Amino acid sequence: MKFDMFTGVKFDLFASQIADLKALLPWNQVNKEKKALRGLMEQRRRILTEEQVEEQSAAIIRRIEDLRCFQRAQVVVLYYPLKHEVNLKPLLEKYWQQKTLLLPVTHHHRKLTLHPYKGAELMRRGHHRVPEPTTEEFKGHLDLIIVPGVCFDEKGNRLGRGGGYYDSFLKKHPNVHKVGVCFDSQLRKHKEVPHHHFDKPVNVVVTSNRTIGE
Repeated sequence: MKFDMFTGVKFDLFASQIADLKALLPWNQVNKEKKALRGLMEQRRRILTEEQVEEQSAAIIRRIEDLRCFQRAQVVVLYYPLKHEVNLKPLLEKYWQQKTLLLPVTHHHRKLTLHPYKGAELMRRGHHRVPEPTTEEFKGHLDLIIVPGVCFDEKGNRLGRGGGYYDSFLKKHPNVHKVGVCFDSQLRKHKEVPHHHFDKPVNVVVTSNRTIGE
């Protein structure tokens, strides 16, 4: 333990007190709640069987196809699913020749760029081992963003994986219509997802059993 040679103050004691004060701040409290909820929802997602994932994903795709915002959109941001995540690959294969479908490519410093999907042969393993397009970056107008999430609530508040890529990306496109997708067990019913004041909700939440908003 170190002491100030003039005051005799214990530095370690002050450091401990500062850490305790930081833990009481609203910002840190929200982050703690996010972390706990993220762990719970990840567990719920991982207990789903492959059959349940595919069955519920197919139901979610049907609901997306019924959305007027999807029917009207010509430029749509999708995502390539991780294991135990809502699988939208059939949507990619069905519509990539009818609409401009974009997939994210991740970079260092939480940067995310968008690239058109032009078929499976023009894909490669990316920064996080997730398949990404090898096509040129798209920089035009976006009509719709379909967003994955670990958890959503009925107001559209979203809890992501914690990497911050989508948070930064969505803030850059505040006026683009956004659809969040998750399994029904990942929807937080009658209670809000913990969020900061600057976290923007999605416009629509689609689960295997419900469509909330339009």
